[in-house]
Amino acid sequence: MNKGNLVVLGLTLLLSACGFQLRGTGDVEFGLKELDLQARNSYGDTVRELQTLLERNDVRVHPGAKYSLNLANEQTRQRTASYTSSARSAEYELTSTLDYQFRGPQDRLLLEDRVEVQKVYVHDSNNLIGSSQEGDQLRQEMRRELLQQLVMRIQRITPGELDRLQQEAEAKARAEAEAVEAARRAQDARPQQSPIELPIQ
Repeated sequence: MNKGNLVVLGLTLLLSACGFQLRGTGDVEFGLKELDLQARNSYGDTVRELQTLLERNDVRVHPGAKYSLNLANEQTRQRTASYTSSARSAEYELTSTLDYQFRGPQDRLLLEDRVEVQKVYVHDSNNLIGSSQEGDQLRQEMRRELLQQLVMRIQRITPGELDRLQQEAEAKARAEAEAVEAARRAQDARPQQSPIELPIQ
């Protein structure tokens, strides 16, 4: 082992002894202890990695859970950020977004939000394979950052908060149903106009 590796190893051990952990590698305490996880692409990398992370942190992921987390929409957009003198693309800006929802019994929508990550990478027209590989690697890093943001939001949510949101959603649904029923009764109670009789010629 060369001197540089020894220094890196020594610093790593020292930082670990001080309680330091690399971002995204430490255990996270979640308020929720069980969750149903759903996604449009149920076999995609994002949902698979999120399930692994949740289960690693003692969150039981199963279809029978009272509340569900739906990964509603995940998108990556690309636009040209700058140009070379020959008007060829020099830099691309990638934007990854993930829309998510928490739903309760009767599929009530309790809350919804979005996490977003932006990155810029250099596009080398003389090295298309290398630029493509860099773009793929960057997309993987962005997905990990999206998951880190999402996990930070999930860990703050408690069963009590979701119970409260469920009660509010049910009360809103009842009020809307009562309003529709009241409007129907008012319509039924309104006297119907007699058809207009035309004089016989």
